[in-house]
Amino acid sequence: MNTVIAKQSLQTLNGAEITVRTLLDLELTSVFGYPGGIVLDLYDELYKNQDKITHYLVRHEQAAVHAAEGYARVSGRCGVVLVTSGPGATNTVTGIANAYLDGYPLLVITGQVRADLIGRDAFQEVNILDITKSCTKGGFQVTSVKDLAKTLVMAHKLATSGKKGPVVVDISKNVFGETTEFSETNKADFKQEEPLLTGLEIATGLKLLMSAKSPLIIAGGGVTQSKCTEELVKFSNLMNVPVVSTMMGVGAYPANSENFLGMIGIFGEERANFAIRNSDVILSLGARLNDRITGCFGEGELDDKIIQTDINPSEIGRNFSPAIGIVGDAKRVLAQMIAGLTGNGYEPNCGKWWLNLPSKKKNAGTSGGITTGMAVRTISRLSEEGRYYVTAEVGQHQVTTAREYGFKFGGQFIASCGSGTMGFGLPAAIGASIANNRRPVICIAGDGSFQMNEQELATIVRYDLPVKIFIMNNGYLGMVRQLQEKSCGGRYYETEISNPDFVKLAQAYGINASRVERAEELDERVRVALNTEGCYIVDISTEPLEVV
Repeated sequence: MNTVIAKQSLQTLNGAEITVRTLLDLELTSVFGYPGGIVLDLYDELYKNQDKITHYLVRHEQAAVHAAEGYARVSGRCGVVLVTSGPGATNTVTGIANAYLDGYPLLVITGQVRADLIGRDAFQEVNILDITKSCTKGGFQVTSVKDLAKTLVMAHKLATSGKKGPVVVDISKNVFGETTEFSETNKADFKQEEPLLTGLEIATGLKLLMSAKSPLIIAGGGVTQSKCTEELVKFSNLMNVPVVSTMMGVGAYPANSENFLGMIGIFGEERANFAIRNSDVILSLGARLNDRITGCFGEGELDDKIIQTDINPSEIGRNFSPAIGIVGDAKRVLAQMIAGLTGNGYEPNCGKWWLNLPSKKKNAGTSGGITTGMAVRTISRLSEEGRYYVTAEVGQHQVTTAREYGFKFGGQFIASCGSGTMGFGLPAAIGASIANNRRPVICIAGDGSFQMNEQELATIVRYDLPVKIFIMNNGYLGMVRQLQEKSCGGRYYETEISNPDFVKLAQAYGINASRVERAEELDERVRVALNTEGCYIVDISTEPLEVV
């Protein structure tokens, strides 16, 4: 009887139909992409299924990947990208590398030339799997329709398992027209597996933490990924332990808590870095602690005092020598530690040792004009009642936003941290808004990085997305200029930039916009932007020689 049912459930479908059916089986109903000749059959199938799956047309393939990542960060699902072969595929590489370093799941489907032409330098043929080998969790090439469904399922499982990340599936043109038997995807095929945690690891970590006189918790991107702010706050309160965060972990612990000391790293806050230096035991939760962190400290200064937890086994001990290494998801680690605390009658061994650390500093301006910090604090204050997601481009404004906005929930801050990709923030805001039922998203940009993907204003208009864009316009590539000031004796070379009239640019796209040139105008213009329906751009003239 079961055999008969199985046979009846089989259908003969072509590759384009199988791709769409498999995406639907995986509950992936939003696709970001750009069409081309190789993938026309698949686009035709998407046309036939518009009531079930939505394709969002961007204006550049890099933006498709950033938008898919923004979608993944907010929705918790895998972002899907669809592009054609050749330059369509190579244009995705920057976005793929960005998602890989920050650990967000993407299924990137690229078209490829016909199977019989692969390796013969056919028109628009590139070996995208070799090109992306170092910045993906895996890559698969499909040249036969018989392998298509299982490959897509395998790729999705890989992208969303453990330390999440992008996976490329390269599909040759012939596959979309070939037919084979297809049955509904078995949900068991993409069930995620989590590493086992042992009670001994947790008990050993807790014992070391309880012995500390000046303990500290580092909240990394793993806390954001596993959505365990509630557990982190509970554990911090039970232990009477302060918290710092990496940039990836900003928002994972409420910034308005007296126990939160700020962001660590070379562009972090002095108080937070002092806390790292003066603590004797540190619990690191899902933080890679790469050179942007370790560069603040002496050789071996972090060794043997960190309890390092990470879902990725290869991160344990990668950048320093931890006292204890625990492989596991941050949410499960915290849950077991809380259970261990309450079940064993542990008592905290420390007072509020961090109260004597340096107080928070503000950005240094030079002429009494509008600083980025002033603008960011204004945006934060006036948007406080709304639960806004906030994306940032890359540069001084990104660092200032991380430090000054005052994020309240995990995942609220969406930024390119591992790769530092200029052009990330605007398309990421598109994906974030779509994932959040088209609610308003704030994008804080620099004048340089905004121009990397400003063409995506057309995408925002087409889909009527309420993205509120605040451009910090100082006429410089500010972060690089700041480095020239420090390292090159103030010889500013190729960092002063000429900008378009951003208000007129917005109007050319049919977007409302205004300009702020004096500090007293900030409140009114920001309030109007937040309260106006649809997209709005505010061009804010900030101090040109500001230092973060």
